[in-house]
Order: sequence, then C-alpha cells, then structure tokens
Amino acid sequence: MTSPSSTMPLKVLQSLRSELARAEKRERRDRREAQAQAAAKDRPKAVKPQREKELEGIDLNAHSLARAHERLRDAVLFSRFDVKPHAVGHARAEGFLEHDIIDVLMRGRVRAVYPEERRWLVCGYFEACRVRLPLHVVVEHHADGWLDIVTAFVPKNPHHIISRQRLAVMLRYDDEKIQARTAVAGNRVGHRSKGRWR
Repeated sequence: MTSPSSTMPLKVLQSLRSELARAEKRERRDRREAQAQAAAKDRPKAVKPQREKELEGIDLNAHSLARAHERLRDAVLFSRFDVKPHAVGHARAEGFLEHDIIDVLMRGRVRAVYPEERRWLVCGYFEACRVRLPLHVVVEHHADGWLDIVTAFVPKNPHHIISRQRLAVMLRYDDEKIQARTAVAGNRVGHRSKGRWR
C-alpha cells in the first residue's frame, strides 16, 4: 500500500502547503488586529470627549506639528512676521531681544497647537550672560502665511505645556503694554534710611 504523499505530485503538495501557511498567517494577522482594536477601545483616549466635541468641524490635518514647523520656517525666512507690542514689552521686562525670538522660531520646536485660536506655542532657548535660558513664543498664523508674534516670555516651568485656558488668560490683554517703573533712591515711609542705596 502506498502513502498518499507518494501518489500526489510534488508541485500539488507544495502548493497545498503554501496555501495552508498563507491561511495560518492570515488568521494570526486577523487575531492580532482584533486584539489591537479591543485594546484601543479599552485604552483611555488622549483627547477628552468634551474636547472632541469642541474640535468637531475643525480640520486638524492643517495644524499638524510638521506642517507648523514648515510654515514657521518659511515665514521667518521670507520676513513675513510682525512682532506685537506685548512681545516687545515682555522682551524689555525679561531681558531678551527680538533676534532671540527669531532664533527660537528658527531653532525651537512647536510644542502645542491651538487650532481654534490658530496659535502655536514654540519652545526654545536664548543665551544671556553665558547662561542658557528657556524662551516660549506664542505665534498666531494667518491663511496667507503671515505670522503675528503675539507674545514671548521666560517660563517658570519650561517643560510644562500651557493649556488653552492658561494661554487665554495670559493673552487676554494682548494690546496692553507691560507697565514698568523705576525705583528711586529715597526714604520710604516707616524706614530710617538716609535715602541712599546700600
């Protein structure tokens, strides 16, 4: 009595084996995909449901970080930007210059995108007296490629991304100038100094 493998041609046997291997591979792939989908459903979402509702109707593809970096560099290279008085006021108060802001826009990273306000938070560094300090720049972009540098500031927590609510509070008075006053050497009420600096 002969075995079935000896009567079957070799090519037919090989094709059956390859079909069986493909079917097993397909089954494993389907099982993996089903497990990944089940895990994705159970995993908590990065975006809260309320935020998803707020972002309905907004094209988020136009606000990706890679696209933001590209548009940012183009605007700076072709001088299509405007530094707002709020940013100038912070620069005077905190000791950085306009070229430090431009340097952050060229070398920094877009760390947050606020699609509704059409604003980006760009994080970078500037050097003052041989000390490297963090600098955050908030940029508002327009459809024609023009950028408004709304504000720039030295953050207290440089690695903390600012929420939309905090950004809204910070920028509520965009047009208001930073007020500064110079203290004069003199006697204050309740102090017995001679009116000179010590």
